[in-house]
Amino acid sequence: MRSGTPTAPATQAFVDELRAETETTRRLLDRIPADRLTWRPHPKSMTIGQLGLHIASIPGDLCNLASMDGFDASQANFEPAQPASAAAISEALAAAVVRGAEYLGALEDAELGAVWNLTSRGKPVFSVPRAGLLRSILFNHWYHHRGQLSVYLRLLDVPVPVSYGRTADEDPFAA
Repeated sequence: MRSGTPTAPATQAFVDELRAETETTRRLLDRIPADRLTWRPHPKSMTIGQLGLHIASIPGDLCNLASMDGFDASQANFEPAQPASAAAISEALAAAVVRGAEYLGALEDAELGAVWNLTSRGKPVFSVPRAGLLRSILFNHWYHHRGQLSVYLRLLDVPVPVSYGRTADEDPFAA
């Protein structure tokens, strides 16, 4: 860091990452074929619609979770919803990003260090600083499922958009 350059608070870094990664997420979600929402690559896998809606919802859902001091996983419904349309996925992303940016933007740096607890039926599973929860369960989880969606798209022979560099279908560096 250069002397005299102000450092953005950690919360602003999270907001900036959310905004930057939203565009990559939107490019992937926009490729989900509207007529294939119930397709799944394996009987144990989510449908492409369920996966898309899950990805779209992560910023809002995980910020809602992070806003609490902890959560008992036995209270969670881990069965992903099936969207009625591709438009529902886009709408979910728009709402989730607004919620995520509002929550992250209002966080105080001190809140990032506060301990967040996951339990199951009252028994401890893990405790992490809220910043760690946001990094792993919000962002890394989001990226993990985007990677899954890229594979689903490839299996459906849908061109995979650029994420961080070229894909077999798109090259942002080509002349």
